[in-house]
Amino acid sequence: MMIRLLSLLLLIALPAQAQEEIVLGLSKDEVAINTTFNGSEILIFGAIRRDSPEPEGDIGVIVTVAGPDTPVTVWRKERRVGIWVNIDGVEIAAAPSFYAVASSAALSDVLRPSQDLLNRITIPQVVREVGTNVLDSKSFARALVRIRSGSDQYQLLESAVSLTRNTLFETRVALPANLTEGDYLATIYLTRNGDVVDTYMRTIPVKKVGLERWLYNLAHENAVLYGLMSLAIAIAAGWGASAIFGLFRR
Repeated sequence: MMIRLLSLLLLIALPAQAQEEIVLGLSKDEVAINTTFNGSEILIFGAIRRDSPEPEGDIGVIVTVAGPDTPVTVWRKERRVGIWVNIDGVEIAAAPSFYAVASSAALSDVLRPSQDLLNRITIPQVVREVGTNVLDSKSFARALVRIRSGSDQYQLLESAVSLTRNTLFETRVALPANLTEGDYLATIYLTRNGDVVDTYMRTIPVKKVGLERWLYNLAHENAVLYGLMSLAIAIAAGWGASAIFGLFRR
């Protein structure tokens, strides 16, 4: 009994550890894809709420936006007998259709490698290959990252998060025109001395609307009607072009 009482008194005497919590805001609750959609931009902003004075240590804020995961097979091609053929292939178990990671400083300054491995924050950590007999399988994952980075599907935005007085933060993430429909997950990581101390997640629905939605539903729910309609449009377009050229010849 005496030992328990002493332990309780010791806990009360210890200073309370500072708690930090992320409070988030978004400029858009959802993104609508229509026939004129050519990309969008999301403003992600928020604050760090504390119930005691700010603790010591270097602070960092990392923001990620991830599109739906899809499996991908990456092939290596070689030229044989004058023809390019697939030689080796590696299946990527989970590759987000879109992924952006923005940080308040260089990632190496605000995130420890062990924390990256644990939380899967950087681009190489979110692209994982399945076990394979190909010796250099990791090069296939790097190739996928390189290809999608070139089309802005994967974005590394170091020092793109503005952090004011270690309390207010904001960043902008540009979404390309070739977005995949689905739920996009925005995640904010608060770090101290490279360790993740708090995380906040928010879902951003991305969906087709208007004519895009109608055509998508028609193609998936009534493929025969969609095919006949496409054929009719192609015939009408061909006939119209032929008629216009006939008028010019006269």
